[in-house]
Amino acid sequence: MQLKARRAYVPGLAALLVAAVAGCTAGSGDDASAGDSKPGETTTATAAQPGKYRTLREACGAVPRATLKDLLPGTASLPEDQQEKAYQGTAAVTYDTDRRVGCSWKADSPAASNQLVLDFERVVSYDPAVSDDTRAQEVYATKEAGAHLAPSSSPSSSSSSSPGTPGASGTSGSPGASDAPGASDAPGDSAAAPGPQTVSPSGTPSGSPSPSASSTEGLEPRVLDDLGDAAFLDDVLARSGSAAQHRTVSVVFRTSNVIVTVRYTEQPALSTEAPDSKELQDKARGLARTLVDQLNE
Repeated sequence: MQLKARRAYVPGLAALLVAAVAGCTAGSGDDASAGDSKPGETTTATAAQPGKYRTLREACGAVPRATLKDLLPGTASLPEDQQEKAYQGTAAVTYDTDRRVGCSWKADSPAASNQLVLDFERVVSYDPAVSDDTRAQEVYATKEAGAHLAPSSSPSSSSSSSPGTPGASGTSGSPGASDAPGASDAPGDSAAAPGPQTVSPSGTPSGSPSPSASSTEGLEPRVLDDLGDAAFLDDVLARSGSAAQHRTVSVVFRTSNVIVTVRYTEQPALSTEAPDSKELQDKARGLARTLVDQLNE
């Protein structure tokens, strides 16, 4: 009788020991999980995507030689060594060439003086919740707003897709003029002189009778839909100090997290002449398209 009772007790004791060991193991696992998690840590949060561009190319080498010859006709009459120096351009002084670079060129001829200024800005967002592209959109929007382009819904706007109006240039400055590094130090940039008289793209001074619509149609400061992710053009004719007039056409475009400004200025030698708006706009837009293609390579 005693032997049977002992055999029945042993299996029961074994079951109790197994249950106790299992409980200890489960408790230690829970403690480990709790120790790995950090208070306030969100495991599902993801950082915003970085921009497409991590560096910038050298600005003075961005413009093809053939394009420089077209934009700076005065270089053709220079000796060969001076031509080479003129085509090299003057690099803007910046503190971080991965964030911003620029370059300027200038050439004089008996007929006119021409100046070209480029500015490349790579926008970086330091907010992990905001992508570089989103931040670049905000920076570009500020530049476009500064150009005072008329909205497409404005009653005075053209019925075409270009939202600007002929009078818009009278209140806007060249975009990028203050943003482009070293632009204010560029030689011959008379746009910095005080008290300029701004004139519409057709060449009519402010306060003068407006020209016919056909003479300015398509040449007003406007948004461009064929460059990068977003772009706009500004056109300002000004007279400062001397009797000579100078026209500055600026094209600003954004592609991903890089914003590029092209400023092209011409000042004729004769005070009775005004630079041709269409010619300058075509040249500036042509260079901008070349730069877009380079960024997309």
